[in-house]
Amino acid sequence: MTELRQIRQLLEKQQVQLARAVAPQQPGPPPPPEKVQMSIGKGWYAIGRVDAPVMLVEFADYQCPYCKRFHTEAYAELKKTYIDTGKVRFVSRDLPLEFHPFALKAAEAVRCAGDQNKYWELRDSLYANAAPPNEEVIKKSVESLSLDEKGFQACMDSDKYKADVQKDASEAATLQISGTPTFVLAKSAKDKLDGIRMIGAQPFSAFQSAIDRLLKTEVAVKN
Repeated sequence: MTELRQIRQLLEKQQVQLARAVAPQQPGPPPPPEKVQMSIGKGWYAIGRVDAPVMLVEFADYQCPYCKRFHTEAYAELKKTYIDTGKVRFVSRDLPLEFHPFALKAAEAVRCAGDQNKYWELRDSLYANAAPPNEEVIKKSVESLSLDEKGFQACMDSDKYKADVQKDASEAATLQISGTPTFVLAKSAKDKLDGIRMIGAQPFSAFQSAIDRLLKTEVAVKN
């Protein structure tokens, strides 16, 4: 009887451990912002006024579900409230993660679309698509934008932007940025950004409070 009781207790303990292991984990609060410095590069893909007082740089992966969440839940509000009103200049940079097989090709595709002035359109199309990017998703998005498909394919076949995408990823590594999406938020500057690193698909309210803080200090300095 004692042996049976011990076996039963052991089984119950294992069931509890198994239940904990398979239970969905609630995401914890995002880590607090850390200070970071980043040199400003030439040829960055950016929208918003050149003289906007604040710059927000995103390192993203087109196959990352959290990047998609940011773009479906926070980006539109950010664009309407800050980018379109001239307060924030938004920069898109690439950090394709190795375990996402189509992330690098998607990043190259968006840059190739940029050769036909459709960078932001293809970027938005890939994030808006319910399916993660693969060859078929990219192909359909390109068709929907009426791009010159021969020119686009020639750009892709030549790996024209592969090194540029990898350069973004290398710079992310030097900044100790390894996950997506990760943002650098700072006052605008000519050569170097001196700001904070924000990690993860944070809600619009988190960006709003951080941006408003910077805008207030900008006004205080001018006064």
